[in-house]
Amino acid sequence: QVQVVESGGGLVQPGGSLRLSCVVSGSIFTIYDMAWYRQAPGEQRGLVALINRSGRTNYADSVRGRFIISRDVAKNTVSLQMNTLKPEDTAVFYCRADTLRDTFWGQGTQVTVSS
Repeated sequence: QVQVVESGGGLVQPGGSLRLSCVVSGSIFTIYDMAWYRQAPGEQRGLVALINRSGRTNYADSVRGRFIISRDVAKNTVSLQMNTLKPEDTAVFYCRADTLRDTFWGQGTQVTVSS
């Protein structure tokens, strides 16, 4: 059984920072890509940032230059450092982990950017 657990969400003022973390545990083989997605109310879930095993990253245009994704391959963890947060970043953030055959999702963590 595989578990994907996110942490680090919360309420932050505009211009502030948060760091999200995700750990994947259980009976899992090699994880290839790990990614963060987000879903705001009334919107579809969309990619925020992705990182592969080699450390190559890809970002949504809306967060490039403000967010940084990183991972520890050995520990099956991925983090998202979010800086200069804006109210439009408010969403539920989800962690995704891809093996060769399966995709695993976490339950999500709420990020609210508001004064």
